Amino acid sequence: MDREKLMAALDRALRNVSGQAVLHSEAMAERLGINSTDLECLDIIIMQGPVSAGDLARASGLTSGAITGVIDRLHRAGLAKREPDPQDRRKVLVRVPPAVLQRILPIGEPMGRAAQAILSSYDDQQLALILDFLERSHESAVAVTTKMRAETAASRKTKAKRQKSRVS
Repeated sequence: MDREKLMAALDRALRNVSGQAVLHSEAMAERLGINSTDLECLDIIIMQGPVSAGDLARASGLTSGAITGVIDRLHRAGLAKREPDPQDRRKVLVRVPPAVLQRILPIGEPMGRAAQAILSSYDDQQLALILDFLERSHESAVAVTTKMRAETAASRKTKAKRQKSRVS
């Protein structure tokens, strides 16, 4: 396969995996009674340990206002707790209690086992390459998502100003 066809095949494969990951996330979120954005933020909290709202915003690419809503919903659902930052009492950290982890982790286990089965067929050098690709892809995705959200917000403000000036 030449490079152009290989790149096109990789693009299709990535889109397929990404789409299925979204559908899986929605199914997990539905089981927990939350939306998929909140589930993805919950997963960030689980992976990174207690995080500040700012850390969660940076990791997710969401605005600070959106993160406040996410944290509020996770707290109301009993899936996350707010606690004072022991290093800086002015800050609040968000964490997932151990009992909640015991309830959530089994839901994701089938997908985790499937991924481990696939990854176990690669040698260490291939795994390092896959890891590099995924880490770089994640960084890029957060940057693109953040930029897209900022452009959307700016566009909405511009439209609102135009509508307001027409009414005036």
